[in-house]
Amino acid sequence: MAQQITIDPVTRIEGHARITLQLDDTGTVTDAQFHVTQIRGFEKFCEGRPFYEMPSLMARICGICPVSHLIASAKACDALLAVRIPPTAANLRRILNLAQIAQSHALSFFYLSSPDLLLGMDADPKQRNLFGVAQAKPQLAKDGVRLRQIGQSIIELLGDKRIHPAWVVPGGVSEPLTPEKRDQILAMMPDGITIIHRTLDWFKTVLEGYKPEIETFANFPTLFMGLVDEHGALETYDGNIRIVDAEGHQVHDDFPSEQYRDYIAESVEPYSYLKSPYYKPLGYPQGIYRVGPLARLNIVDRIGTPLADAEFAGFKWLNRSSSFHYHYARLIEILYCFEMIQQLLNEPDILNKHVRAHAAPNNFEGFGVSEAPRGTLMHHYQIDENGLMTRASLIIATGHNNLAMNRGVLQTAQHFVKGAKLTDGMLNRVEAVIRTFDPCLSCSTHAIGKMPMQIQLMSAGGEVVDELKR
Repeated sequence: MAQQITIDPVTRIEGHARITLQLDDTGTVTDAQFHVTQIRGFEKFCEGRPFYEMPSLMARICGICPVSHLIASAKACDALLAVRIPPTAANLRRILNLAQIAQSHALSFFYLSSPDLLLGMDADPKQRNLFGVAQAKPQLAKDGVRLRQIGQSIIELLGDKRIHPAWVVPGGVSEPLTPEKRDQILAMMPDGITIIHRTLDWFKTVLEGYKPEIETFANFPTLFMGLVDEHGALETYDGNIRIVDAEGHQVHDDFPSEQYRDYIAESVEPYSYLKSPYYKPLGYPQGIYRVGPLARLNIVDRIGTPLADAEFAGFKWLNRSSSFHYHYARLIEILYCFEMIQQLLNEPDILNKHVRAHAAPNNFEGFGVSEAPRGTLMHHYQIDENGLMTRASLIIATGHNNLAMNRGVLQTAQHFVKGAKLTDGMLNRVEAVIRTFDPCLSCSTHAIGKMPMQIQLMSAGGEVVDELKR
């Protein structure tokens, strides 16, 4: 008899979602869906607002990665002004974005996923959390806290606030970097690099114990998308968009970010508020692709900093179709972020006081694309002759991964969930495949409300076969 399992909500992610699994009369999973149960309103909130308010307004989409929206929004406003911002301002924005990526990756790896990686997917859920990590491996927990502290401290030093800084503005940044702040940031980098090397060394020792998860956590061929610089190296602030296939071959020449509408479209499904972007030339849903740290490392020829490139040399030999390796890619990117921050802070003009270009609106349409922690973030604005917003279209990083997350849930559930007897470890693996993507659902839809969790396995006659509560 057909049965349905509901996991509601998915835990240890940012935002709210549920998963439904359909089982046939043999207890085999036949279908699965990832439901994002929130609705985003920011595209409508901004209509009628002056365009120059957009960076600060859009930063309020999320308290986890406000800098990502701040930067993509400001870049769209730069395009409305039709200005080239001062090079120093661009580098300062880069530093802010790198700090954002580092702290957000630390949150994902240490706070949300390390309980599974350290304690095991089948560990007691009462222990399988950050407090359990702190008890079992105190240094790992401390390292996670310290890495987040470094990233957040850089954001505060540059933007005067850790959350929703208003320092990035249309045309550049609002004030230059001081020598004192530069030296404070530089002083934190050696500690950050030491910690991330220690974490990488530990993580590589546990990979052997997760072969089934590596084989089944959204492990299938897709396209990958992200930004690269003119040399094909990792780029998080600017550059062209590159799309490669599962073998790493480019499916199209790199193209400017403002041309994204020629290649990316969105579909809507009735079971989720989260849209499903796809690569237009292949159609829906065949045009499935992934973004984020795994995708970024899959599309680049090199990373571009010495220590990160050394780690990348080993990463390239892995099965990079498996979304389990998002974890590894995040750690390598944290290392890259700290190295690149050091390089940028040592640029001879980083203290230049010319950090903002001023102009009136010169275009009615502007595009802003950058790399958020979770992947490529796109802001597209239209204004009227008075500089008031008439339309905003956002494709959030998490949205790009929606098709892959849904297919990954199905693949994982079909491997691990069998029979009429539920175990927490089975369902935790179904949730854990979502955690590899580190979705930010408030970003992608704007959160409303909070839901309790109750999982029931029902027979076709409506009888409760098994039940779990949290």
